[in-house]
Amino acid sequence: MKRNVIRRRLIEPKSHADNNPDPRDGGVQSVDRALLIIETLAEDDEGYRLSDLSVRTGLSTSTVHRLLTTLEKRRFVQFDRDESMWHIGAQSFAVGSTFLRRRNFLTQALPYLRKLRDQTRETANLAVVDNGEMIVLTRVESREVTRSVTKVGGRVPMVASGLGKALLSTYSEEHVFEIIRREGMPRSTSKSIVRAGELCKSLHDIRQQGYSVDDEEALIGLRCVSAVVYDDCSEPLAAISVSGPAFRTTVCLFSGGSCEKSQPN
Repeated sequence: MKRNVIRRRLIEPKSHADNNPDPRDGGVQSVDRALLIIETLAEDDEGYRLSDLSVRTGLSTSTVHRLLTTLEKRRFVQFDRDESMWHIGAQSFAVGSTFLRRRNFLTQALPYLRKLRDQTRETANLAVVDNGEMIVLTRVESREVTRSVTKVGGRVPMVASGLGKALLSTYSEEHVFEIIRREGMPRSTSKSIVRAGELCKSLHDIRQQGYSVDDEEALIGLRCVSAVVYDDCSEPLAAISVSGPAFRTTVCLFSGGSCEKSQPN
């Protein structure tokens, strides 16, 4: 059964291209470039050809190949010789899974995510803040044919997502503006919030009603309803959400109402 997967946008070549490569290509520079390659490979499950990686990273093909060879020996990347494609390797997963193990609330959250999925029939997600963005830790997919399939490890700006706005509503205005100055307010769709005043009004509404809505602000056709998860000290820990096709996902549906259309905030 084919899934309707949310795909990332095409990205521009990274700014730190090796137009003037260091002949030694050693030390910190090599580490930075190797990590850049791993991050780029993680952006697409289908993998990249060597030439595509060179374009994406802005590095020369010889530099990319040399680093890939080293990373392959350490199993951080793997090469599909039939398709001539490079992919993330098993060791990258092993290292990355440590991040999840440190979040020991994941096991406790899964039964609630499953219950939320079963009650709404939509995909349930759990995410935390990481450097001004929301990163999805885990999700329980909807059983519907047309559904939101959120990528675990995927990132989205806080200001352009229901998950992010839910957590931003717990921040002080000073902290919110600090994030806006650092991260900006990217326009992902025609419905994205791109003015600070509009965002502040939205956050005020979220505080009053107890949940946030991403009304096709991150992706046209996708709607998301989110709320904050607090720890045992009443501090914001994460955000939980339900996401699905906009034609089927309404705020009133989740609140037990019968109205036809959600009211964005």
